[in-house]
Amino acid sequence: GIASVAAGHPLDTVKTRLQAGQGYGNTLKCVLTVYRNESLAGFFKGMSFPLASIGIYSSVVFGVFSNTQRFLSQLRHGDSATTPSLADMTLASVVAGVISVGIGTPVELVKIRLQMQTQPYTKANLKLNSTVPGSPVYRGPIHCLRTILQKEGIAGVYRGNVAMLLRDVPGYCAYFIPYAMFCDWITPEGSIAPNPFSIWVAGGVAGAVSWAVCTPMDVVKSRLQADGVYLNQYKGILDCVLQSYQNEGLKVFCRGLLVNTLRGFPSSAAMFLGYELSLKAMKRCQTETSP
Repeated sequence: GIASVAAGHPLDTVKTRLQAGQGYGNTLKCVLTVYRNESLAGFFKGMSFPLASIGIYSSVVFGVFSNTQRFLSQLRHGDSATTPSLADMTLASVVAGVISVGIGTPVELVKIRLQMQTQPYTKANLKLNSTVPGSPVYRGPIHCLRTILQKEGIAGVYRGNVAMLLRDVPGYCAYFIPYAMFCDWITPEGSIAPNPFSIWVAGGVAGAVSWAVCTPMDVVKSRLQADGVYLNQYKGILDCVLQSYQNEGLKVFCRGLLVNTLRGFPSSAAMFLGYELSLKAMKRCQTETSP
């Protein structure tokens, strides 16, 4: 999980600005604008909170997916080690997507609020009016979370959860299934397990496919969660969809598609490679320490 955040956060910031911000134009213009106005540090805004919590989040998602698969294999075939069917992988992906929303929504909310705060919060600009777009609002992730709780309550912390659910359920189906299929296809015949290169490529392809599938709902989620940094524009998910469509047309739901797809490859490649290598290392340790 940590490997995934480290590999993908700079492009995630660009994606969020394109989806929920104004005046950034295309991807290249957005990158140059962020760098010119906020230097290299601007691309890493909001990274600390996901970095601190991604271990728990990834453990839950991968753990729920794997254990659901084993449970279904045991239920259907009487052996948890049986290779899962496509239906089993789909159901396990759906369950993982649903569970992920409970943990992921507050993390995503804080990350996006900090990413959309276009000025650093320093003592020199404390006197700026925090309701003016571009001025600092949050001192950091803890202050951001505390401010949201004070102003919007628990419901505010889970703002955008329905949009995230509609993004993550199909997103995880397009994440785990292509990974398993591509990993199986690219692994040389006769090999017991895929090699690190196969895992890296399969994970990258799965990430690119998954983000391409869920980008439209990711736009809606980003807009709902960014709403409230300076003003409140949307009443809910349907209102956000309608306003976005009326103001910018159907193309608005493809905002950040290129960045999402490009970011999805290294981010997911790092995620799956870290996951598989960690499992192998832990299994090796268990084998060596077993009497």
